[in-house]
Amino acid sequence: MAKIIWTLFFLASICLSSKTKYYVYGCLDPQFYDLSCPKAKEIVKVGVAKAVAKEARMAASLLRLHFHDCFVKGCDASLLLDSSRTITSEKLSNANRNSARGFEVIDEIKGALEKECPQTVSCADILALVARDSTVLAGGPNWEVPLGRRDSREASLSDSNNNIPSPNNTFDTIFTKFNLRGLDLADLVALSGAHTIGNSRCISFKQRLYGQSGNYYFPDYTLDRIYGAQLSTVCPRYGGDQNLFYLDYVSPTKFDNSYFNNLLVFRGLLNSDQVLVTQNMASLQLVTLYAQNNEAFFEQFAKSMVKMGNISPLTGQRGEIRKNCRIINN
Repeated sequence: MAKIIWTLFFLASICLSSKTKYYVYGCLDPQFYDLSCPKAKEIVKVGVAKAVAKEARMAASLLRLHFHDCFVKGCDASLLLDSSRTITSEKLSNANRNSARGFEVIDEIKGALEKECPQTVSCADILALVARDSTVLAGGPNWEVPLGRRDSREASLSDSNNNIPSPNNTFDTIFTKFNLRGLDLADLVALSGAHTIGNSRCISFKQRLYGQSGNYYFPDYTLDRIYGAQLSTVCPRYGGDQNLFYLDYVSPTKFDNSYFNNLLVFRGLLNSDQVLVTQNMASLQLVTLYAQNNEAFFEQFAKSMVKMGNISPLTGQRGEIRKNCRIINN
């Protein structure tokens, strides 16, 4: 008996190793569906390609869903749940309300997977694969996606409000939120680089233009004045809160390192972007590195995405494989 217990402990320790590719007692494995649903990855890839071809902005939207899911209870697809008698959806949180999108794309991909291999591929794994495929389609790095997550049977509106970094957070607050999820400084800076694609609403950066009190004469001193003037044309002091502006005005639909170059000349759109160079010297060094070396950015981004995707996954018999990503089974 003692030998069996020791063996199980040894295998579990292997499971926790970042180097292993084997599914052992709850590990995630890129080959998880090779036997149970061989076409799973291709079905997801085709679904993402179709959506991004229709609207280039969708790549950023789908990538964002994975971020906002993992930062709550973990990478468990709780974000995808609609409100019900027992659930208050995370879609209603400050971070997601009127901004999180792409749910219909996930629905379509899930429907195709259910036809191919019913109740086999989890919604949580779909989000992880969709994030990778969206990044690649936008010109970003590729990586093997560890799979085997299961879906949560609950959601947390309060955690969605509290755990996800806000556009107006200070560097220390953002770093704390990352650190609590097991992510370090390199992860924070590299993953922030996802803002090289996509858009943001005026309400998310209005404070940088007009100050917390709305006083036009005191714009954020870390905001380039010419850039600020451009932003004010789409983000007036009064109204226009839902108007969109590119997160990276240089190459808004191309996944590259121009986001970091923007930060170095004080043209980061969100406060949570610009603080990477104004409030911490170590993060400034990483921003400078990635601005100069696109390959270094891509390499770290891929590593950090795998690491983020491993935040508290439900495996084994925990959770379920939802038939419909919006509702729990039964």
